[in-house]
Amino acid sequence: MTKKRSFFLFFILLLSSISVFVDADAHSLFNSGEKFEAGYRVQVATLPEFPEIGGASQFLVRVTEGFDYVEVDRFRMGIRIYYNEELIDTIPPKSIEGSHWDLDYVWKNSGNHIVKVDLYDIGENQEVITYTFNMGTQNPFGYIFFISITVGALVLAVVVGYIYLPKKLKKFKL
Repeated sequence: MTKKRSFFLFFILLLSSISVFVDADAHSLFNSGEKFEAGYRVQVATLPEFPEIGGASQFLVRVTEGFDYVEVDRFRMGIRIYYNEELIDTIPPKSIEGSHWDLDYVWKNSGNHIVKVDLYDIGENQEVITYTFNMGTQNPFGYIFFISITVGALVLAVVVGYIYLPKKLKKFKL
């Protein structure tokens, strides 16, 4: 029974260590969203996922049309950023060639922001379509959370290795 349990635990640790070396994006960015309205889908994300206050970051915007997600050739878009229900920044409308817009931005306040993305002159009626997203920022101390999770996982791996590896090594010496 102990051999089966040890083998199973070793197998789980092996699989989890392999996943560290494989480059896969199984989840979307935490600070991202997409809305589908009036026949157009707008996707917005920030890079890095959790922007630092006063640090360089980017808005990543993508516009597609229809349920087949066909990328548009061009669009005109503006962005309004709200913090505590107060307009704090406006990015004036700009014409973009292609379906992607990467915009440099510096966040000034820590916490949740409401980002309103206005898509201009699109569709049959040439109307303005507004998409609303929640975007969060963090202060530099937010990384403590991620570091503590990583350290906890490493400590668990060391403890499990300390318990099970001496038994395995003892068998090889005989």
